Amino acid sequence: MEKLIITAAVVGAEVMKEAQPRIPYTPEEIADEVLKAYEAGASIVHIHARFDDGRPTQDAKRYQEIINQIRQRCDIIIQVSTGGAVGMSAEERLQSLEPVPEMGTLSAGSVNFGDGVFFNDPIMMEQFARRMKELGIRPEFEIFEVGMIANALRLVDAGLVTGHLHFDFVMGVPGGMPAQLPLLIHMIDQLPPGATWSVAGIGRYELPMATHAILLGGHVRVGFEDNIYYRRGELAESNAQLVARIVRIAEELGRPIATPAEARKMLGIVSPS
Repeated sequence: MEKLIITAAVVGAEVMKEAQPRIPYTPEEIADEVLKAYEAGASIVHIHARFDDGRPTQDAKRYQEIINQIRQRCDIIIQVSTGGAVGMSAEERLQSLEPVPEMGTLSAGSVNFGDGVFFNDPIMMEQFARRMKELGIRPEFEIFEVGMIANALRLVDAGLVTGHLHFDFVMGVPGGMPAQLPLLIHMIDQLPPGATWSVAGIGRYELPMATHAILLGGHVRVGFEDNIYYRRGELAESNAQLVARIVRIAEELGRPIATPAEARKMLGIVSPS
């Protein structure tokens, strides 16, 4: 079984300090949190940008500042969100790609998201895929429902996504697919040969879905974007604490942890200069 890639989703667009006082807002806070997650065993960081007061933004300059701060601290793979926050336009969301990170998320369809709708029609998906291809950014397909796998593969068939294919199954979002093992196995069965996949379980589903992923040969995403608790009623001390738990479980189950260099090779990413 190949080494385990751990993604740390350190900030997200929605969690505020009122709910989790340790959520980072500023580029320096985000980069410090990333460093701790990297030292704990994460090889990819999934980032959203915030203003200093915590409001979400997709501003390219803000992303560039965050990326610069991270690069000064470690060589973790940087994956930016093109999802932004619910209600943002495609033009807003695409700004995060302008600093040319190694990876970017490519949401493969629309989904009810809590009280809102996360909108991604076919034209928008093609627009995002085309821009990532132009910039040489490795997409990670974000899958919120089983049918989105077919949407993603249509982009591949159209030549808009080439090279290694990597999918992230986001399970347990209110309005999206439930975090259930039979659904996970069904989605794995839909993937083309050679594709890699990870699971992001939301809230209380983070730990059980991560454990399933480790056992099934997939990869794992954890962090404050998806879950702010370490256990029921106990806020996590840091993203690193959530990463470190996955490292311990993986080691007990015989899955060594991939370094950023090893993850780049597995995902077909050219190392940044």
